[in-house]
Amino acid sequence: MFTFEQDKSKNPQLIILARMIQELSYESSKQLEIIEWAAPIPYFGDPSKASIATVGLNPSNREFVSSDGLELMENDRRFHTLHSLSIDNWKNLTEIQLGLIHSSCTEYFFRNPYDGWFKPLDLLLKGTNDSFYSSLFHACHLDLIPYATAKKWAFLTSKQRETLIRISAEFLGGVLKYSPIKLLILNGKTVIESFEKATQTVFTKETVEDWALPRKTGIEIKGFSYQGKISKISGIDIGRDVHILGYNHNIQSSYGVTSSVRSSIQKWITSKAREILK
Repeated sequence: MFTFEQDKSKNPQLIILARMIQELSYESSKQLEIIEWAAPIPYFGDPSKASIATVGLNPSNREFVSSDGLELMENDRRFHTLHSLSIDNWKNLTEIQLGLIHSSCTEYFFRNPYDGWFKPLDLLLKGTNDSFYSSLFHACHLDLIPYATAKKWAFLTSKQRETLIRISAEFLGGVLKYSPIKLLILNGKTVIESFEKATQTVFTKETVEDWALPRKTGIEIKGFSYQGKISKISGIDIGRDVHILGYNHNIQSSYGVTSSVRSSIQKWITSKAREILK
């Protein structure tokens, strides 16, 4: 595989992407349940045009395969794979092909996005005026780990999860360093806990009564808000403070997340974002 790590004229995001792909060629990656034929996804949308980014764990396998587990093809395809690039090994990737992978990420929301997952998240940004689907006021999404895995996160071993977080932290730091992103919004408790491990962020945690989820047993699931900020990740100096907001409910999958809870979280994000981005 080509390298241009010392070429200062190259887009730094491309350099980071090349390093992510290089990781796939290491023998150790084979033990992590990574879908090895799928390209890494460093960002959904263009971080160079965003001041706000939502944050999740890692890309869903549904970004690459159908409900039947078959690779998405032609117009259904969202991201590149070894098959789509007509190569049998990531070591054979060319600079032109690297650019194609980069474009599939930055142009994601204007092609064939997985709306079932991203639309609910985008609604939380409504009061900020930024949106994944806007080219003028663009928001993007970042995952802590840029690799899709064959197993869901919860079914990976603790060692696999810790290793994926460790090798990916530097990548996240690099993406933030070479972007204007000022605010990260963490989607759910698992993302928050993993972000803490990756960045050693200390959060201020508060109970929010309006975010409690009702249960038939009468014992509610409490709602919590999280706030913090970082200026470094895994030794990477971002060069500024990046503010972080989080909520413990996963908007897409937490059972019983009501419209009123979503609305309250959206209003909280709007209020905090106005303070941070003013």
